[in-house]
Amino acid sequence: MKRLVKQPVDLARLGFKQAVQFVQKPIRRGPVGEAPGSLRVDPDSPIPVIKVLGYNDDECVEYEVKDVASLGEVLKPWPRNWIDVDGLGSEEIVRGIGDHFGLHPLALEDTVHVHQRAKSEDYGDYVYFVCRMVTLEDGKFVIEQVSLFIFPDLVLSFQERPGDCLEPVRERLRKGKGKIRAHSADYLAYAIIDALIDGYFPVLEKVGDDLEDLEELILENPTERLLQQVHQTKRELLTLRRAIWPIREAVNALMREDLEAISPDTRVFLRDCYDHSIQLVDLVENYRELASGLMDLYMTGVSNRMNEVMKILTIFATIFMPLGFIAGLYGMNFNTASPYNMPELSWMYGYPFALGLMVFTAVGLIVYFRRKQWI
Repeated sequence: MKRLVKQPVDLARLGFKQAVQFVQKPIRRGPVGEAPGSLRVDPDSPIPVIKVLGYNDDECVEYEVKDVASLGEVLKPWPRNWIDVDGLGSEEIVRGIGDHFGLHPLALEDTVHVHQRAKSEDYGDYVYFVCRMVTLEDGKFVIEQVSLFIFPDLVLSFQERPGDCLEPVRERLRKGKGKIRAHSADYLAYAIIDALIDGYFPVLEKVGDDLEDLEELILENPTERLLQQVHQTKRELLTLRRAIWPIREAVNALMREDLEAISPDTRVFLRDCYDHSIQLVDLVENYRELASGLMDLYMTGVSNRMNEVMKILTIFATIFMPLGFIAGLYGMNFNTASPYNMPELSWMYGYPFALGLMVFTAVGLIVYFRRKQWI
């Protein structure tokens, strides 16, 4: 049988620090006591870009809308539509969209204030669903909030910035793959939620691979740099856990509650999203346990390394102890004329004898230690 040999892992080659680095905007909250429904827009957010995908059973057409007032004319020819808003940097545009579709001010506030926990809320005519999305950009994992307003014939989505993991859903709409065109808008919402949840799997797989490589590196040579990487990974896993854990409850609410905007047929597909969210929670918990185990492994490795060092030093000290005794014994000053003098002091071979005795003692101790398998 051919044996597979894994090559040594190079931390610099892995780019591990960049691989698990997350980019997340700091939480921005309004002042204490601010009126409910207030829209406090982040000045650093990009200006919203409104894209519309109108579709029916046979075709799909894309538009980019410049004026909120023209949305009605754009949506009118199509029985089902997906409005995708990229960017939250304009209070006027966001409020205009909310007024056009009759969105509740509290839901709009949660859309703009991007620190929300994943949840779903029923507003009668529509369902508000919010969760966090993870995307990979330039070797960094970017986390942002995605808000969905699910109507019977319309899905309205808000993202913090352009760029997402939803392009496969758009391709399915463009090419008419699967059942996405034939079903109502709630099936499109399911497809979007499913893509957002599945986007976590490549991230966790990368983190898992890096943790395995870190484990190998720690076993080979535990260093403080590796310890810092383990700490960073634990923090990023905690961030992922905070994003993933509430998704399970939010999807469960869509699946279990009697919502007018969600048909019974779509609830069956939402079970798959719920199952994937549970898998994500299990993966995150497993990787957190593995990261905690790496901390123990690091401490054990450092302790073992220290024990090996102390063992070597002790062996060397043990070897030199009798040599020091011999040197000290023959280094004492005695009167050679005294009848009680050391006989070797006047012996012409005393010096070579002392050196030979030291060498013999040292070699004998080394041989003894090797037989005992101490070295």
